[in-house]
Amino acid sequence: MAGLKAYQAPAVGKAAWQTLSTFGLYAVLIVVMYAVRPSSVLLTLLLAIPTSGLIVRIFMFQHDCGHNSMFRSHRLNAIVGAACSLVTLTPFAYWRRLHARHHGSWNNLDGRGIPADFFSDCLTVTEYQALSRMQKRIYRLTHHPALVHLVLPPVIFIVLYRLPFDTPASCRRERISVLLLNLSLVAFFVGLSLVFGFRTVMLVHLPALALAAIIGIWLFSVQHRFEDSQWSETADWNYNQAALHGASHLKLPRVLQWFSANIGLHHIHHLRPGIPNYRLQDCHDNCSSVTDVATVLTLRDAFRAPSYALWDADLRRMVPFPT
Repeated sequence: MAGLKAYQAPAVGKAAWQTLSTFGLYAVLIVVMYAVRPSSVLLTLLLAIPTSGLIVRIFMFQHDCGHNSMFRSHRLNAIVGAACSLVTLTPFAYWRRLHARHHGSWNNLDGRGIPADFFSDCLTVTEYQALSRMQKRIYRLTHHPALVHLVLPPVIFIVLYRLPFDTPASCRRERISVLLLNLSLVAFFVGLSLVFGFRTVMLVHLPALALAAIIGIWLFSVQHRFEDSQWSETADWNYNQAALHGASHLKLPRVLQWFSANIGLHHIHHLRPGIPNYRLQDCHDNCSSVTDVATVLTLRDAFRAPSYALWDADLRRMVPFPT
């Protein structure tokens, strides 16, 4: 595993180019969407698809900044991460803290219950069978793929992230950062609405944000809760094993890998969170003795993954709800 550390060194040129080019493309698409909105609602909605992909990519930059891996400077990571939050609507400092908790306990049966890990947590088959009939119905309803992967993501990113609901009172600066982001977003969207009208602003921004939220949550969920994902209790939990078998190598087509900033190489990210997205592929290719043992998911596997809802300790794999 020591060989992976060499890939942690940030490359300022690559990081700057990624940031500037992606933000530039995002700005161009937004301008085009405003330009075509009066003549074609359909074209505006179609352009929301690549725009949502750019929002996902910007979120991955924010994610890297949260790990202080995008740039060498911690201050620059914080500045760029905060700038990304204006596009993703995700409070930088708040999400960074929640995500750090995820990296300390992913696929650990004794570490479940973190709100931010709702999309990757699960019950065991034994725990599910111990529920009453009504509790089983409620659990199945609240964990239905349509609710978890289509309805909840936009609500979380657009509504819930406006409230520091899981922030301790002692984290005053974090609470203030959420408030400042909200004020910035209000000023930005109110200003746009005064120029273009509220309906146009919603049509340009809301579909892309909602779709980006759905894609982002799906990427996070399927890379931890798939059929061969391995869960362990604390006594048996091992950091390297959890990275290689509790996080997947999601093989995406090249264009989707670009939009997702290599997050499909999730096993490497968990092995070494300090490796920036633009070095993950090189690390995977050059450290195959380590990375090739990871669980590989195809795109087809990933679309099937949301149906695996419970951990079966006897079979040592995830299983669907019993019929």
